[in-house]
Amino acid sequence: MGLEQRQEMIIGVVIPLLLEHGPAVTSKQIAEAAGVAEGTIFRAFGDKETLIAQSVSRYLDPLAVHTALRSIEPDLGLDETLRAIIDLLRERFSGVIRMMSAMGQASPQGRPGGTQQFEAIIAEILQPYSGELSVEPDAIAQFLRVIAFALAIPVFGETVPLSSDEIVALVTRGVAAPKEGRS
Repeated sequence: MGLEQRQEMIIGVVIPLLLEHGPAVTSKQIAEAAGVAEGTIFRAFGDKETLIAQSVSRYLDPLAVHTALRSIEPDLGLDETLRAIIDLLRERFSGVIRMMSAMGQASPQGRPGGTQQFEAIIAEILQPYSGELSVEPDAIAQFLRVIAFALAIPVFGETVPLSSDEIVALVTRGVAAPKEGRS
């Protein structure tokens, strides 16, 4: 196994350990979970701090969620497309909040333009449905990102536990109950 492959394998093992133990994870725990000697970790990364920094950076990298958003089937229909977007955003933001909490960070070490990239991708996904929308896709993209992020914060998400289906209903139908005879 080459150095890069070994690093990738170790990082993959470290991320769940960081979510569980934070920076207090020991090199012994990492080595046992990876099935390697402690020396292998130090040869691959130099020190535990470098390994942790690279692992956190990899976990917070938005590329995977950008790819997942772009892979949403284009013919699902508006409700299913919104649900897929919301599910991906909720999973992403919950993970970011968990990692920040585990690492004792008050805010994510974001990448410049990261918010705009999420919103641009979501607006692009929603563009085919623009005839069904009462507001522009970019406004809906911003709204979905804000709602998903807010619900990932435990103080909000636990006190107002909205399901993805409920969020889709709020986005597509609003908060008013249907009136009799109205379709």
